Amino acid sequence: MTLKQLEKSLYEAPIVKKGNYDYVVHPITDGVPFIAPELLKEVSDEIKKHIKKFGKIDRIVTMEAMGIPLASALSLDIGIPFTIIRKREYGLPGEVSVEQLTGYSKSKLYINGLKKGDTIVLVDDVLSTGGTLRAVLSVLKTMNVIVKGVFIAINKGSHIQEISTEFHVPIISLVSIDVVGGKVVILSYEHS
Repeated sequence: MTLKQLEKSLYEAPIVKKGNYDYVVHPITDGVPFIAPELLKEVSDEIKKHIKKFGKIDRIVTMEAMGIPLASALSLDIGIPFTIIRKREYGLPGEVSVEQLTGYSKSKLYINGLKKGDTIVLVDDVLSTGGTLRAVLSVLKTMNVIVKGVFIAINKGSHIQEISTEFHVPIISLVSIDVVGGKVVILSYEHS
């Protein structure tokens, strides 16, 4: 598999230090400087191939904010509605909160519109520390939502297998990267 647009954009991505954390500023993960349609299409087309292997899905679910472009493209292409786990509390009936801890922040997310028995796939832009994904999967499990798979565009951590085993859910990333000497290095493609 070759993801030419994604590969090129990763090599061109600037690196910003946030404490000891090497933050890759990338169109898919940050929308900076912009998300080119051909890049979004390439990434969403590749994720779509994997989602189709899981059969009937009720909903695509993503976390605010940068999973939204991917979920939007997939929803339009596959014809499945999507739900956004938001950073804002609405106080709606059935709203469930999620406490997330990432490599550089701590905050709350709020789940609305999902219920027991819903069959979903999670789609997100990047996996770094796994804090957000772990927290969301934990809450979805307590809600008895069926998570068929997790699809990540860019893996920047080493937590996929550990989280996959912990929650008994396949996690597929299109590309795994690291930052070495202030530059992005592509470690592998399609890792699960």
